[in-house]
Amino acid sequence: MVTTPLTPDVLARISTIGPYFALTTGHRPDARGFRPLTDLYTDPGALEECVRTVAGRLGADQPRVAASTLHLGTASRLWSIALACATLTGRVPDLAPARLWWRLPTSGPLDLWLPDLSEVDQEPLPALHHTVTAQNLAPWADAVRHVTGVSPHTLRGNAASALIGAHRVLLTRAPSPFFLPVVPLVRALLDRPPLAGTGTYRAAPPGPLAFHRRSCCLYYRVPGAGTCGDCVLNPKEKTS
Repeated sequence: MVTTPLTPDVLARISTIGPYFALTTGHRPDARGFRPLTDLYTDPGALEECVRTVAGRLGADQPRVAASTLHLGTASRLWSIALACATLTGRVPDLAPARLWWRLPTSGPLDLWLPDLSEVDQEPLPALHHTVTAQNLAPWADAVRHVTGVSPHTLRGNAASALIGAHRVLLTRAPSPFFLPVVPLVRALLDRPPLAGTGTYRAAPPGPLAFHRRSCCLYYRVPGAGTCGDCVLNPKEKTS
């Protein structure tokens, strides 16, 4: 099967899967307020402001809770876009944080914009690991930990949980056929650092992986919220 080059039209079709898969490219007439993603990783003031806004929306009085929720949502955005591109086209966009721009909308996940579209020149698995894990999730976790004190254990669990969530939505809503099978690719990512050891999973063919993480994202501390489906606080299912 021949891979499909990434184009603005291809990304527009992928964006229809759901809000976490949305990525605009090229010129944006409404670009006001966007900043390079590196700013969120390197500017403590920008991150603190973002956390305060999220805390206000959640009604959370603990910055760590809002920070973990923001971290998980941003990881979900990155995994959703990259995983969908990899499995549907065989190509992975270059999401280097200096090239990817962000803006916090009035509601929902971060709005992401890639002015200049290019691809990672690697096979899908190493490309995903490079552009999502190494280029983004590593500095993102460092920033959240240093500014808000969320533990590395929680942040690694968030990254794995975000990947699991992305693959579930992808399997449910994405157009077929897939260029690459989704589940084996996700399993390979879960089996390598930094996601290795973040939880246990089992296959449930032909559906998505069942996952039980070894940490909690703290969302249960939001007023009126409960635990997530994969939370360590929930009874553990048997895995194989």
